[in-house]
Amino acid sequence: MRPTLSIAALALITASFWVSVAQAETLEIAGGTTPQKEVIEPKAAELKAATGVDVKFSGVGTGRGVLALIDGKVSVAAVGDTLADSVGAAQKAAKAEGREIKVPANLVFTEIGSDELVVIVHKSNPVASLTKAQLKGIATGKIVNWNEVGGPDLPIKVVVTEPSLAPGQFFKKAMMDGAEYVQGATEVRSPKEVITWVSRNPGGFGAAADVFMQASAGDSKVVKAPVMIRPMGLVTIGQPAGAAKKVVDFYRKK
Repeated sequence: MRPTLSIAALALITASFWVSVAQAETLEIAGGTTPQKEVIEPKAAELKAATGVDVKFSGVGTGRGVLALIDGKVSVAAVGDTLADSVGAAQKAAKAEGREIKVPANLVFTEIGSDELVVIVHKSNPVASLTKAQLKGIATGKIVNWNEVGGPDLPIKVVVTEPSLAPGQFFKKAMMDGAEYVQGATEVRSPKEVITWVSRNPGGFGAAADVFMQASAGDSKVVKAPVMIRPMGLVTIGQPAGAAKKVVDFYRKK
């Protein structure tokens, strides 16, 4: 004969369940897919166990994440660059929508890690390394054929993330001294698409987040190049509070 639970025991279990439900919180974060995949999602279960907060992440890119924060759609944005450059990406995203934004003076950036940006080409390309001068020449269109840097007689096809996304803008700052990309460069809407595009084009050239290359390099490969390390962070308007504070404190770089 199976033991039965007393009414008091059932009431206690039910009460504990509803207390657990009441304590659970969901925090929406919008922003870059690199901090999402490299920091936020890998520790999401640990975050929930420690704080009771569930994160709902919208991978719209650094610029659109900050734009969502400024528009009041989320209380936390995840970014893959410095605060100043992330705000610049948000302004570019707003401009693409035909509007301007007023940037709050009290934005707070909390670093949660860093990411390496790597230079990639098609795996059939024998080029193994590129200098900063060569990278700038390729990206700006001064070098147009792989045979100019020791590769095959093949036109170079530059692919870059759109201006509201951090990788392309960080590469421009780090390797191009702020110069513009070559006219006709292919713009893609996510860091992963850089890898996909280069994998499908023997003449392809781009800069990709190392975390995505480690996950799935496809038919692309990393070439030796100057090291490019960019910060990743969480941005709030003013000091974070409530669930946002729990999340920011949990992910804060120790």
